[in-house]
Amino acid sequence: MKITAILATFAFITLPALAQTAPGGQTTPQQQQQQQREQQQANQEALEGVNDDENRKGRWECSLTGGEYSVKLGAITSVSKHSYVLDGALLVTEVTVDTTGTALARFYYIEPITKDTTFNALARIQKRAEQLRQRGQNRSGTKADEMAQKSYPATTHARTIEFRMMNEVELNALYASLYRAWNSGKGRTFRIQQGE
Repeated sequence: MKITAILATFAFITLPALAQTAPGGQTTPQQQQQQQREQQQANQEALEGVNDDENRKGRWECSLTGGEYSVKLGAITSVSKHSYVLDGALLVTEVTVDTTGTALARFYYIEPITKDTTFNALARIQKRAEQLRQRGQNRSGTKADEMAQKSYPATTHARTIEFRMMNEVELNALYASLYRAWNSGKGRTFRIQQGE
């Protein structure tokens, strides 16, 4: 209890100092450290539902909100992680698993290139689309924002297995698990527990 009070007092005293910027609007080293601590805390929170354990099956397995995927380690020919811009508006970070079979697995996270838009018409359209999505979700009991997004026929690829990740931290953890299994030859089971 004393430690909590001391930390609260310390935060109360130091946070106003951290809120100041250096001359010219640059971020001070204290602000950078605070931002790093906040990012690390956010990353830890994002990984709370993630489990990554070794298994004796000789496969890399993953269980996500959008489904499950399993591949024999000896069938993996390559794994990659890369980012690209989609339609000039979205940044996609993607992990792919290529195998000796005919199916390619894609795990991806999508985020807008700019979080705040200055176009009021676009903002209204996005808000209306969100309202409609929520209404459909409530009626069907499914979470469309957690499902892979496709635009037929442009993004519908035969023999492609797709999973959408809800944050980049989980995608990075998935890639680390996959690469560790493939590199070591030891099976792993990667799970993201579904939130209630």
